[in-house]
Amino acid sequence: MAPCRRKRPVNATGLLDRRSRGIRDAGTIARHNMKILRSLVSQDNRSFVKVWSKTSKSTIMHENGKIYFENYQNCYSCVHSEPQVLYKLPKRSKLEKFEDALLCQSPLDKTLASPSDHKLSLLALTANNWLYRLSAETGEELQRVYLSSKHKFRYLGWDVSQEMFYVKSVQNKETTLARQAGIAQNTVMHLAIFHVFPLQIVGILEINKKVFGNGVTDVVVSQGCLVVSYSNKSVKLYSFEHIVQRYLTEKLTLGKQSSLLGGKTVGDVPFGIPVNIQITDCPPVLFQVSCSNNSVQIGGYPWHYIYTPPHKNHKGTHHICSLKDSTMATNGIQNINCCSLESDEMFFHPDDSGRIVHVGPTIMNVLKIVGELNSGLPSKVVEDFSLATHRNNTPTSQVTVTSSGRTVKRRFHQLDDDPDQETFRMVEYEDELDLLAVVVTNGEEGEGRAHIQLHDNQSGQLLRTVDLVEPWDETYRHELFFDKDTIVHIEQKNTNFCCHVYKLKAARK
Repeated sequence: MAPCRRKRPVNATGLLDRRSRGIRDAGTIARHNMKILRSLVSQDNRSFVKVWSKTSKSTIMHENGKIYFENYQNCYSCVHSEPQVLYKLPKRSKLEKFEDALLCQSPLDKTLASPSDHKLSLLALTANNWLYRLSAETGEELQRVYLSSKHKFRYLGWDVSQEMFYVKSVQNKETTLARQAGIAQNTVMHLAIFHVFPLQIVGILEINKKVFGNGVTDVVVSQGCLVVSYSNKSVKLYSFEHIVQRYLTEKLTLGKQSSLLGGKTVGDVPFGIPVNIQITDCPPVLFQVSCSNNSVQIGGYPWHYIYTPPHKNHKGTHHICSLKDSTMATNGIQNINCCSLESDEMFFHPDDSGRIVHVGPTIMNVLKIVGELNSGLPSKVVEDFSLATHRNNTPTSQVTVTSSGRTVKRRFHQLDDDPDQETFRMVEYEDELDLLAVVVTNGEEGEGRAHIQLHDNQSGQLLRTVDLVEPWDETYRHELFFDKDTIVHIEQKNTNFCCHVYKLKAARK
């Protein structure tokens, strides 16, 4: 029997030397590169330095190392020591403006017919119902498809990331005149579902009240399920595969003729793409639950779901139940018991470990589900590790005596997420370095400040802290992105937006 290999730390110099002498496969090289970078990120002689800022009057977006300004018209790359312009598209009219966009990365395991299909691309939906596929590096138009002259499409979303996506129309609202005339508006919205590589239509379907019932407030497609939310705070899941198999009337191909269009070409103006998935009766319900804010999350191993029941006495709690039979897990009701303006947040860990992250203003718990399939016993929720803010625990006096001697009693206690106290605000996961970036704010000095704590994802050990230079105003929206050696902070300031970029640099002596 071979002896066990002892794990020992390898410094960056050693890894670089091994890489120069050649390593067997690309996956090994990538892992070693990330080990080197993680080691550099953790070193005291290196720090994240603010290298760039830019403001805009429109929303700023970031994805996969690219920053988009002016409604996806201008694109900057974060690969270099400071962001550089990749491309600037010509100004578009109001009718042609981009409503939504998705960034697509080409698959490594497929050989596609056209070389352009392998290019990193941006899917962009315009106000006049065109779906464009643009080169993510140059902005060059690679492909375009006309969706419909009948339905107003506005939103893009992933069904299965980098494999299938959907385009959602606006909801049809029943007008006062139609109601008075007794004309029933049964169509709620339309969904178009596409494969990404190569870009190909699966079908368009109609969400109808006669099939799915009254009170439909929203519909999305996620992980192969049609997810329907209702005004009575219930959520129902249907198998999209079953819907396609049963209700598909004709298989469509972009650029080819269709009998549903009278022999016209699919994806051309003015015909667009016909409705080829005709749902005539309600499909079987895979899963349903009543929950607050129509919010339910599914994940873990074995499969579980997280939700908050829609009752006042359950407000602030998160329930963790088995997806198989809805059995509550042992220790499955989690409650941080915080008094704050912003509610605590719970979600399945994005590292696909099946763990759960629970973030409150003063504490962050990483939980794991312990259980076996077909054991007959409920799973158990246990703590993996926990993080806490550092606060002055001296209780604030509830009674104040004025200069005139009058006694004034406070009516309210200080909130747990008070801007003057150290507070957890958000968590970002860097999958390649296996690090958690936790944003912590503190306004003790009279101005809101924030720093980022970088923690080991497996143990929760604090590796280093990064101070943000710009003030943090909690009354506005913030986003944070951590991508290898780059930190991007996007904030809203009144009616403007601002993007700040930090890069890992060696400390100056």
